Amino acid sequence: MMRRIANIAVLLVAALLCYGMQTTKPHYADLTAPIPVYGKIQDTLRTRTFDIAVDKVAFARTLKLNRFGQQKLLTSGGVWAIVTAKLNARDRSTMVAAATWQGPDGLNYRASERVSLAAGALPVALDPGVAGKTRLVFEVLPSQVTGATLSVSGKLAGPLDSEARIALGSVAVQADGLPEGTIETYELGETF
Repeated sequence: MMRRIANIAVLLVAALLCYGMQTTKPHYADLTAPIPVYGKIQDTLRTRTFDIAVDKVAFARTLKLNRFGQQKLLTSGGVWAIVTAKLNARDRSTMVAAATWQGPDGLNYRASERVSLAAGALPVALDPGVAGKTRLVFEVLPSQVTGATLSVSGKLAGPLDSEARIALGSVAVQADGLPEGTIETYELGETF
């Protein structure tokens, strides 16, 4: 009888130890997550493979695409956020392939695939010594504009790679709930 109680006690201690290790150890996704490099607008952030500096952020109700003689008007249920950034490769040719807009409530918006015809859309190829520019376009809710963070990385899924995280700061809100300075139509042409 005493031996049976001792075996049950050892089993319970082992189960508690396993449970404790499971809840206190980092998850695999946390161990292989991108390594953040933090900054704000106008800062040049140096990731492992590329440098990025956000010049400006503009907001619009509609987008007008002009590419190869085609015109297309895009509307959104929210607001279009257009981020213009300078890019440079560090020491070898590389790509910038992913961008995410994270609002203050934790909502994540990937760069819109609806503007793939626009100049500078992702993915962008970079070569050392050749400065590049990109326009990252997002469809976001107006409530997710102020206090947002832009994350830019070289890979769609970049385990153990660096990722630029740029604080976009606060944006004043108009009476209609849209960000201050929202224009009616933003034209995305072949050049910028």
